[in-house]
Amino acid sequence: MTSAVEKRGGAPVGMLTDLDSVAAASVIYLRMWCNGPETQVDVWNDLAKALGSQRGRKALETFEDLCGLCARHGRRPLMRHSVQCKCIGADEACFANFIATAADGERDDAMLMATLLVRADVAPIIASLATDFGLALKQMNLAAPREVALQHPNHTTLH
Repeated sequence: MTSAVEKRGGAPVGMLTDLDSVAAASVIYLRMWCNGPETQVDVWNDLAKALGSQRGRKALETFEDLCGLCARHGRRPLMRHSVQCKCIGADEACFANFIATAADGERDDAMLMATLLVRADVAPIIASLATDFGLALKQMNLAAPREVALQHPNHTTLH
């Protein structure tokens, strides 16, 4: 049974098009990563294509570590919409703003946001990972990954 708090985490709070490129990519890549191996390969392909094999691999490892720590040490599971969904949920908005804030070098604010996602002792680790991943996203041409993620034919909208 899903708790009221978990349901609120999935409540739509905006649209992907309302987000800047780093925040939108963060949501899309979170969805793709959590969707399973098939779309995880798509994340790798996007990163490698945009950043090159070596930097793409580093960005992928950083993102994998970030997602893993959020899953293992999260206050609760992050609620996500389907890969193709055009709206964003409350948890996704928090994650996106966290990545964008960290990438902008706002360490104190990123640390505060990290504590909304994970235990306090894990917050500095994910804040550092978010900075690195967000900076990698800033280096990418975000239009292509966004279009690719929104056009995956095997996914349906949950609402």
